[in-house]
Amino acid sequence: MLKDLRNIVFKELKELLRDPKILIGMILVPLVMFPVIGLVVRGSMESTQQRLQSLEVGLLNLDRGVIAENLIEFLSKRVVVKTINASSVEEAVEIMQAETNATDLVVIPSGFSENISATEETFIVTYSVFSGTGGFAETASSSVVAQYLESFKRELAPDPFFTVPKSIIKGKPADVAPSLLFSIMYSQVFALPLTISVLLIFSMQIAATSVASEKEEKTLETLLSLPISRFTILSGKLIGSIIVAAIGAIAIIVGLNYYMGSFMLMSDVAGAVDLAAVGLAPTPLGYAVLGASVFMALLSALALAIIISAFADDVRGAQSMVGYLYTVIMLPMFVIMFADFNSLPLAARIVLLAIPYTHPMLAAQASLTGDYVMAILGVGYLVLFTIALLYVAAKLFSTEKILTVKLKLRGLRLRRKAKSSREV
Repeated sequence: MLKDLRNIVFKELKELLRDPKILIGMILVPLVMFPVIGLVVRGSMESTQQRLQSLEVGLLNLDRGVIAENLIEFLSKRVVVKTINASSVEEAVEIMQAETNATDLVVIPSGFSENISATEETFIVTYSVFSGTGGFAETASSSVVAQYLESFKRELAPDPFFTVPKSIIKGKPADVAPSLLFSIMYSQVFALPLTISVLLIFSMQIAATSVASEKEEKTLETLLSLPISRFTILSGKLIGSIIVAAIGAIAIIVGLNYYMGSFMLMSDVAGAVDLAAVGLAPTPLGYAVLGASVFMALLSALALAIIISAFADDVRGAQSMVGYLYTVIMLPMFVIMFADFNSLPLAARIVLLAIPYTHPMLAAQASLTGDYVMAILGVGYLVLFTIALLYVAAKLFSTEKILTVKLKLRGLRLRRKAKSSREV
């Protein structure tokens, strides 16, 4: 009995491992995708760590006392201090962003040294630039600055002063702690790419199932044999895809509006941060760019699913073939969720930008931060990609290549089944 069981197990293993759908989808794709994601995230973190080694910090000294000078000397030994001469914080922020590479500003208020000497309560204000890109780099520099200020405090006394962290949003100072802002925005950095990825994957599955079911029921071959232009058939399917894409784009925009509204309501109740007041709520232009990007991504994904599923014989085969494409959707999703896109190595950014489905996720970030240049260029790239895809689809549907490839795949499948039968 054990021998028979062993033979059956070996037979099943051979059958499963020889099936390309299982070998590629369940073994090779995870084996390649997750190490690639790890390398990209590691590259982002290494880039951030290298930047921290030569970290520039802006400093506005309004005190001129001895302890303030000691603090400047203390920081100069650890970071590159860029002293800024300005009469106000707003002016200092403008000078820092125009003339330095610093993303953090330390403001020493007037009377700082005198208050510490008199053991009176005093404070230091730190401003951190908020980019909204997420990842390790978003709060790395502000954390380092806070750590150095804490070290200086311990050298003076147990608690000679306290630190008031604030943010710089779109070039303007804001009375919002970077950690609070980061926690709110980080949840959105997770939610938006995940929502877009799920929408793309489900849409591709629906399109693939639709075409494959027609092939399985032989209705697609009947359509192709009718005296109707192949381009008309393809256009009909794509128009249906456009309608689905439009519904999907509208759904994600409505969902995003409700999602952002819930955060604004939560911030009003908790007294934490009003995203609209600090300029981080999506504008009508942001919604328009995001909607266009999602629409074009959905349209291209649906067209690609229709083309690929036309080469399958049944629904299961179509879903398996479309499943190979999920990597190009999930890879940018994971990278954008866990890494700062702008801090990635140039080669990694080029690869990600070459993937069409990276752009709607970047557009989702742009709708919050207001940086629409890359998002608009991404929409243009998606338009060109979709046009090229439609051209290829029209060429395929206008010839007999689809049936030819299908017959070849069927022959390979028959040969594989025959070989398995001989082994049994």
